[in-house]
Amino acid sequence: MKSRPFKQVDVFTATAYRGNPLAVVIDGTDLDDAAMQRFAQWTNLSETTFLLPPTDPGADYRVRIFTPGGELPFAGHPTIGSCHAWLQAGGKPKAAGLVVQQCGAGLVPLR
Repeated sequence: MKSRPFKQVDVFTATAYRGNPLAVVIDGTDLDDAAMQRFAQWTNLSETTFLLPPTDPGADYRVRIFTPGGELPFAGHPTIGSCHAWLQAGGKPKAAGLVVQQCGAGLVPLR
């Protein structure tokens, strides 16, 4: 079984354990839908995200968002937390001061 690094991010706070928790799998490549769903159920958090290479040339990276019950096209705290984790993991945006995240709802610009 391949080891998959992931972070638990505390979104919407500067104080540990006071925000909205999010699990972010840094490299979700090669995981199918069922495996992502099982991972989200295992974390038992409101959302778990998987960072992937973009399929849209305008995006810096792609994210898939799962709850224990299914996939979401978009959600606020997973968008912000995934961007934070992507940058911490060494992600480099194509444009200075702007990160473009691809998700089920389309392209989301983040500053």
